[in-house]
Amino acid sequence: MTVNTALCFRGKKILAPMVRVGTLPMRLLALDYGADIVYCEILTTLVKGICKPVTCKIRILPSVEDTVNLVKRIEKTGVAAIAVHGRKKEERPQHPVHCDVIKAISEAVSVPVIANGGSHDFIKEYIDIETFQKATAASSVMIARAAMWNPSIFRKEGFVPLKDVMENYIKYAVRYDNHYTNTKYCLCQMLREQLETTQGKKLHAAQSTQEICEAFEMADFYEKTTAIFGAKKTSSETETQDEDDQLEDPDVIKMAVRFDKREYPPQITPKMYLLQWCRKEKHPQPVYETVQRPLDRLFCSVVTVAEQKYRSTLWDKSKKLAEQAAAIVCLRTLGVPEGRLCEGENHLINKRKREDQEHLNNRDHGEDLAEPSHKKANFIEETSDRIVSKMPR
Repeated sequence: MTVNTALCFRGKKILAPMVRVGTLPMRLLALDYGADIVYCEILTTLVKGICKPVTCKIRILPSVEDTVNLVKRIEKTGVAAIAVHGRKKEERPQHPVHCDVIKAISEAVSVPVIANGGSHDFIKEYIDIETFQKATAASSVMIARAAMWNPSIFRKEGFVPLKDVMENYIKYAVRYDNHYTNTKYCLCQMLREQLETTQGKKLHAAQSTQEICEAFEMADFYEKTTAIFGAKKTSSETETQDEDDQLEDPDVIKMAVRFDKREYPPQITPKMYLLQWCRKEKHPQPVYETVQRPLDRLFCSVVTVAEQKYRSTLWDKSKKLAEQAAAIVCLRTLGVPEGRLCEGENHLINKRKREDQEHLNNRDHGEDLAEPSHKKANFIEETSDRIVSKMPR
């Protein structure tokens, strides 16, 4: 059960949302060191969880008056808080932050105002957070670059040595399978002037999470952690497969097959063959039911033909591949050709070749322009059939 509680935006120390930085390891580390609020990637939550507080973050406009008017309009939308980066859109971090504008905003609205942009001018250590808050009269402070350089800026007791911070960050990155390029980027932001050291050069050359761990002498941690997670994943997959087998309809005919397009001529697929066979035998067209497994986001499809269901026991990375695999199971069970190259020339390929050649001949002799209307209608109808047969059902 989800419990929705009000989130207070006054007197808070907040990790700012930052591109390529604010991923899960950094958010967890900032919370460990004392950050009150962190931002995650907010659209699904916004749409599906309207009960959640929605905040807005802006930069200041060219004039104080325009900025205050904008914030008042935003306030009327019912947002829970407004974060203000105290620089204009064209200004860079080296430009001074406009504390006076943030203060004017704080005094003009009743909604909590979160001050942002003080890393360069104000915030060098934890005590400076309060200084920036007082200078802006803001309800809370949002920190970006100072937290990126060392997330323990949120720690009341003072900084943790950078070596320990980076090791803790790497542990989160490994445990939560963070992509190595993002891990590498964030660690480079922490090292800064130390990038030219031996360790910095090893980090810069790293091409995997394992190599990053080796650069920080954490190879043993990486091996132990990945081994544990690997065992858990295998166990979880086995349990999921067992559950699938127990819950599955016993009347479904199954085979362990996959669709490999390299085994088929261009534009020829098992689904096309199955559709052609159903038409020939006067059966309703095949019906595909596809599901996605939450654990690994793989797909499995069941095709129903003449009231019998067929599926592959192997899960595929896309809905289309899963449907093709189901079609293969059906065709092989029925002993019907599926169009593979190893089957040699077949009627469907020959039919397409004949139709294409006839169309080219007609065009070369100018017969398209003089064709009777009823022949054109027949051609359009046949063309439509071919198009439909190629479309996923």
